Amino acid sequence: MTQTPLPETPPGDVPVSPPRRLRDNSIYLLPNAFTLAALFAAFFAITQAMHGRFETAAISVFISMLFDGMDGRVARLTNTQSAFGEQLDSLADMVSFGVAPALIAYEWQLYHFGKIGYTVAFIYCACAALRLALFNTLIGKIDKKWFIGIPSPAAAALVIGLIWVNHSVETLPHVNVLCLIIVLFAGLSMVVQIPFWSFKEINARRKVSFVRMLLAAMFLLMITWQPALVLFGFFLVYSLSGYVLFVWRYIRKQYRKKAV
Repeated sequence: MTQTPLPETPPGDVPVSPPRRLRDNSIYLLPNAFTLAALFAAFFAITQAMHGRFETAAISVFISMLFDGMDGRVARLTNTQSAFGEQLDSLADMVSFGVAPALIAYEWQLYHFGKIGYTVAFIYCACAALRLALFNTLIGKIDKKWFIGIPSPAAAALVIGLIWVNHSVETLPHVNVLCLIIVLFAGLSMVVQIPFWSFKEINARRKVSFVRMLLAAMFLLMITWQPALVLFGFFLVYSLSGYVLFVWRYIRKQYRKKAV
């Protein structure tokens, strides 16, 4: 019995390879689970703000920061880094530290200012997107010791920390104006071309002196006393440190020019 010959592939046609399966894209469960947990905490914070529970919303964003700080370390410890995880982390950061703080701040105080209020909220949100895009393009191109502009979690901690302080410590005077200033300052600080220390030089495995260990214990103790005030104060000092260092370097440079 003769078989019908298969049709030949026309000249110039290239056989199409089957599409890659989803599981071939190196999707690891453990680090991505932390990323999704951070995303859920931010989503939960937005829903709580919609119901007027701003203190719960603020705490949820800080929990999102905690999960976000763990996913990368878990990936490195378990050797499960992947391009998929990097993209998912960047998208989750945009929601957690860009969209969520802007919406929560607007629902809390910025709506009082009308068009100015949602303009400032959008400026913060847009600056967060620009900051994350800039960070992705500068990976491996600059010294790991420094960030260009404050990172988006620090900016979110400024905005959300103010809300948490106002609801857990004491009611701040002129809090609506203060919120407007902090949101605008945090947003612009993410895209300003000024270096900020990245803390990446800190090695948990390196030996430290007894004094440093005592200071770390005191800092953790202070967080348990007034977590809202201590965290907000820490991120406020950090966000100002880059500007202070920039001015100090500028003054020293001008002094050297005059001395020559």
